[in-house]
Amino acid sequence: MKEHVRYKVASKGVSVTENVNELIEKAEREGVKTAWHRFMEQQPQCGFGLLGICCRNCAMGPCRIDPFGAGASKGICGADADTIVARNLVRMIAAGAAAHSDHARDVNHVFKMATKGETEFYRITDREKLKSIAQALGVETEDKDITEIGAQVAEILDSEFGKQDDEPLRMLKALAPKRRSEIWDKLGVMPRAIDREICECMHRTTMGVDADPVSLLLHGVRTALSDGWSGSMMATYLSDILFGTPKPIKSSANLGVLKEKMVNVIVHGHNPILSTKIAEIATSEKMQALAKEKGAEGVNVAGICCTGNEVLMRMGIPPAGNFLMQELAIITGAVEAMVVDYQCLMPALVDVASCYHTKIITTEPKARIPGAKHVEFSPERADEIAEEIVRIAIDNYPNRVREKVFIPKGKMDLVAGFSVEAILNALGGSLEPLISAIEDGTIKGIVGVVGCNNPRVIHNNSHVTITKELIKRDILVVGTGCWGIAAGMHGLLGLEATKEAGPGLRKICEALSVPPCLHMGSCVDCSRILIALGAISETLGVDIPDLPVAGSAPEWMSEKAVAIGTYFVASGVFTHLGIIPPVLGSEKVTKILTEEVENLLGGKFYVEPDPIKAVEGIYNHILSKRKKLGLS
Repeated sequence: MKEHVRYKVASKGVSVTENVNELIEKAEREGVKTAWHRFMEQQPQCGFGLLGICCRNCAMGPCRIDPFGAGASKGICGADADTIVARNLVRMIAAGAAAHSDHARDVNHVFKMATKGETEFYRITDREKLKSIAQALGVETEDKDITEIGAQVAEILDSEFGKQDDEPLRMLKALAPKRRSEIWDKLGVMPRAIDREICECMHRTTMGVDADPVSLLLHGVRTALSDGWSGSMMATYLSDILFGTPKPIKSSANLGVLKEKMVNVIVHGHNPILSTKIAEIATSEKMQALAKEKGAEGVNVAGICCTGNEVLMRMGIPPAGNFLMQELAIITGAVEAMVVDYQCLMPALVDVASCYHTKIITTEPKARIPGAKHVEFSPERADEIAEEIVRIAIDNYPNRVREKVFIPKGKMDLVAGFSVEAILNALGGSLEPLISAIEDGTIKGIVGVVGCNNPRVIHNNSHVTITKELIKRDILVVGTGCWGIAAGMHGLLGLEATKEAGPGLRKICEALSVPPCLHMGSCVDCSRILIALGAISETLGVDIPDLPVAGSAPEWMSEKAVAIGTYFVASGVFTHLGIIPPVLGSEKVTKILTEEVENLLGGKFYVEPDPIKAVEGIYNHILSKRKKLGLS
C-alpha cells in the first residue's frame, strides 16, 4: 500500500547501524512509511503524557495537571500529580510484568505437556538443569524418573501464578540472595503470586483506591519482583530445560544475513516454543527440496527481536535486526514470510508488507493483527503447523518482485549464548577467577546493558556508544534483548572486539577466548543477570548493592523495560535509563525513584539521555563501590 511520505528522515542519520539509512531511503522512494516517519507525524508529542500527568482511569476525565501551576492542580476526584504519576507508572509495571510472566505461563504449559507425554514434539533436553531447579524448589530427585520430577516442578510453577496464600513465591525464595529477601520482607514487598500482584496493581490504581504515591510505588516494586525473580526466571529456566542451556555459538547479524536466491523466513516476537519449530522444519531436507522445486536455492531463517535471540543462542540462527528494523527487513523485498508470536510486533507490519510480496503470519490467539494471515499454533500439532507455515513462505517465493529486491551486504560475525553456566565453564567452573580479577582491578566492574530501540533517539547509538566506552574502562559488559543484536551488528560480540577493550579486560578476554561483551539471551533472560549477581554477592559475602555493578537500558520503549528496571533497582542495582520515563510531572515521584529508593532497596534509577555522560555516571558509581569495598 503506497503512501505519501510527508517527512524524509533518511538524511537525518536516524541510525548508527550500517544499511539502515539506505533502506529508509528505499522506503521513501517506494512510498513506504516506517516507525521513524510515523514518529515525525506525531510531533509535537503530548507534553502532559511525556510528564505522566494525564489520567483517564475513570469516565469523569480525562484529567491533566498543569505543570506550570496556572491551571488544574488536581484531577476531578482530587488526585494530584504525585498520585497520577505513580498510578501511571505502576500500571506500566503491571503490563510489563504481565507480558513476561504470561510468556512464562505459556512455556510452562508446554513443559507440563512434555512431562505428561501429551506432545511428541517437545522433550526435556537439559536434565541436569531440571534436577537443579527441582532440588532448589524442594522436589526430591533421588531414584525418580525425569518426567516425574518435571511434572512436580510444573505443578509448583503453575502455582506461582495463582496461589492464594501469603507465602513468598517459591522461585524467589529458592533463588534470591538471603540478604535481599530479608530487606523485601521488612519493607512488605515480598511477592506472593504473580497474577495476584498484577491484579492488585490494577485494583490499587483504579479510581477511589490507593492515592499515596509511596504505597503505590512499593506495590509496583512487589509486582516487578514477582516477574524478575519468578516469571521471567521461570521462562528462562524452562526454555533451557526444553531446548538446551545456551553455550557459545558462532553466527552473524544484520540485514545482510538474508539471502537473495533463497526463501527467507523471519521469526519475530519472543516465545521460543514456535520459533524453534519453524527453524527446525525450515532447515529440514524436505523443506529445502520443496524450495528448490519453486526455483529457490533453499530456505533461509533469520530472527528479529527476542525470539531471534532465542534461536540465535541455541541454534545459531542469525538475527536480521532488532526492534526498529522489523519493517526494514520487509523493505528489502526479499522476505517471503514474517512469522510472529507476540510482543514488540508493530501493527504497521501489515501496511509495509502490502507494498511487497511478504506475508505476515500471526500464530497466537492473544496477538492478532488485522490484515495478517492467521495460522494458530498448537503444541499438540507443532511440527504439522510449522510445516504449514514454512510451505506458505515457499509457495510465496515465485511472487517476489525482483526489481524491488535490495539486500544490504553488511553483516558481522558474532559469538552468542553466554548463559551463566557457559560463563562458569569459561572460567573453569568457578566464579573465583572473575572475582579475583575484580578485586585486583584487572576488571573494574560489570554492567548489564539491556532493552529496546526507540525512535526518540538515534537507533543503536546509545547501545553501541555506552558499550564501547565501558569496555575501554575495563568494565565487562553483559546483556540481553535488542542490545544483544545491536552489539552483534557492530562487532562487539566478536573476539576482535577485545582490541577495543581496556588492557585489563583485554587480558582476561584473550586468556579465556571470549569477547568483552557477553550475549546472555532474550529480554526474559535478564533473569540470568540476576542469578549471576546473586552468586557473586554470596561468594563475596556481601549484598548486591555493595558490588561494583550497574545496569543500563539506553533506548528502552516497552512497559516490559519498566518492570525490568524496577526489579533491578529492587535487587540493589544502580540502573541507568537513557529515555526519560513519564514521571517528571511529579517532583516527589522523581525524587523517590532517583534518590530516596536507594536508602530502602540499595539501588536507584539514574536518568541520562547523553550516552557519554551516562558512562561517566555509571563509571563513577562503580569506582565508589570499589572504594567502599576497599578495592584498588
